[in-house]
Amino acid sequence: MGAIDADAHVIETAQTWTYLEGAEKRFTPRLLTQSSGETLLSNEGDALREFWDIENRTHGKDRNTGSDTSRESREMLSAAARLAHMDQLEIEVQVLYPTLFLRPVVTDPAREAALCKTYNRWLADIWRQGGGRLRWVAMPPLMMLEKSPERVRAELAWAKDNGACGIFLRGLECERNLADPYFDALWEMAGELDMPICIHSANGCFLHHDFFLKDTSFTRFKLAVVGAFHTLLEKEIPTRFPKLRWGFVEVGAQWLPYVLSDLRERFRKKGKPWPDQPLAANRMFVACETWEDVPYILAHAGETDHIMIGTDYGHSDPSTELNAIRRLRSDARLDPDTARQILEVNPRRFYGLS
Repeated sequence: MGAIDADAHVIETAQTWTYLEGAEKRFTPRLLTQSSGETLLSNEGDALREFWDIENRTHGKDRNTGSDTSRESREMLSAAARLAHMDQLEIEVQVLYPTLFLRPVVTDPAREAALCKTYNRWLADIWRQGGGRLRWVAMPPLMMLEKSPERVRAELAWAKDNGACGIFLRGLECERNLADPYFDALWEMAGELDMPICIHSANGCFLHHDFFLKDTSFTRFKLAVVGAFHTLLEKEIPTRFPKLRWGFVEVGAQWLPYVLSDLRERFRKKGKPWPDQPLAANRMFVACETWEDVPYILAHAGETDHIMIGTDYGHSDPSTELNAIRRLRSDARLDPDTARQILEVNPRRFYGLS
């Protein structure tokens, strides 16, 4: 035991929204059931029947759920069931990410703040039931950053006090790239709170997301995150915020040699120094996949202490691998110390886990 699953998920349910109070109850998403019309399919080929309705946009509730996990576990109906399955998978701690919010969902700042608040309180209750083994990343009300930064900070501070070990972001947010000065206040807060920025395969920009809607999720979600990694380094954002750790999750890691070599050349042409170990110098961590050429990644990225791995628990997509922990631990291509570094040491450092 001792392995940290750096990327696991919860599937939102009606329980998620029960923490809305007073006037904010009007923001409760509606759960619609389809009875006729064109059938949409889940990632596993099953007909979708339930949809969240938020601001007159519908989102398939179970579009990306894996039948290799029980409903009581992936929807967190039973923390005991989730923990028992983690024991079977030889996972000590899971870091929980959302499902619905992997795409752009709202345009109204008040609605966003309310949904972030109720989601965070749902996850805090899950953390309390998990005996320290179910940690989570907090949803920040990003649309409030300019008008009410103190509200954003208060929400993040509350989340940290209640089991959150990071701040959830997507590759694009608020119709902006992550190097936009708009986010400087968030980077300051995160550094002061010692909460890492967790950039997951996802997209929070309606324009970009909808433009590529008929494309594969690779363009909408994964490339948005790879682009964010490149942009943050090119604009030297980590240098400006030296207290902050950055994570890039569910996008693999085999792109690292290409992106880092591209950045090195850009810096050279500008006459700027480029560090020998750019991940360490910028406190950046990347989650790999077992099916990637991990030795190649380690050799060309030049670092073993900034690579993690996750299972994508609860989902059913190309990144999902419930046995990722066991498979990497027994990978003959890696020596035991390197495997332990990826499975235990690095994610603990990134998420600040004791």
